[in-house]
Amino acid sequence: MLTLTGVCKTFNAGTINEKVALNDLNLHINPGDFITVIGGNGAGKSTMLNIIAGVHQNERGTITLENQDITRLPEYSRARFLGRVFQDPMMGTAANMGIDENLSIANRRGKRRGLSWGITKGEQEKYIEHLKYLDLGLENRMNSKVGLLSGGQRQALTLLMATLQKPKVLLLDEHTAALDPKTAKRVLEITQKLVEQDQLTTLMITHNMKDAIRIGNRLIMMHEGRIIYDVKGDEKQNLQTADLLAKFETVSGEEFANDRMLLG
Repeated sequence: MLTLTGVCKTFNAGTINEKVALNDLNLHINPGDFITVIGGNGAGKSTMLNIIAGVHQNERGTITLENQDITRLPEYSRARFLGRVFQDPMMGTAANMGIDENLSIANRRGKRRGLSWGITKGEQEKYIEHLKYLDLGLENRMNSKVGLLSGGQRQALTLLMATLQKPKVLLLDEHTAALDPKTAKRVLEITQKLVEQDQLTTLMITHNMKDAIRIGNRLIMMHEGRIIYDVKGDEKQNLQTADLLAKFETVSGEEFANDRMLLG
């Protein structure tokens, strides 16, 4: 489905602030993989997602999607086949537009636009059914401005928008990190339901090791711009947090220093 080969990315090259974010990164993602991504601060997790999405351009290496080279494809072109949910619930939606209007924009992603009604009756009914699936009562607030929603409601809506037109790859960049524990748990449950329902190929960065072990079929750990651990199947499900910490120390030669992950 998606392959990164020898991908390198350096920020502020040639300056005192030079930072190697991705260092000869190699990753092959199979169709239907649900991969959780963990790693310390500055490991390159978000940079990897941004490189895939086209936000940043890599200096070396290639990115192929379904055997097509998309390395130099601009971000707006990749948006046709990628779904994204960000850490900040304020991103990914238009705050001054209604729920139905936001869903309509998402429903038309990658399609030709014309001078027709923005939301047809059939689309309205479709959106109501999708919102019922979230079980947050949003189907009764179709005309409400998105800016009036809570962080959890907004993030769940963003997730629905990202998956409304089934993306080839869904990118989740710590999309529950800004939510309280109860809300984060609910958004994760919705995430799993949507991913499983449409068999979406998914990359999910998380700061919670327990969630990384419990969710998905595969886990990768990053350090200094590379993947240092890749585990899947029963081996993944039988992991404990202590196993991940020990693995990190063995491979990297240093202790895992990320308070959010340790506390999570």
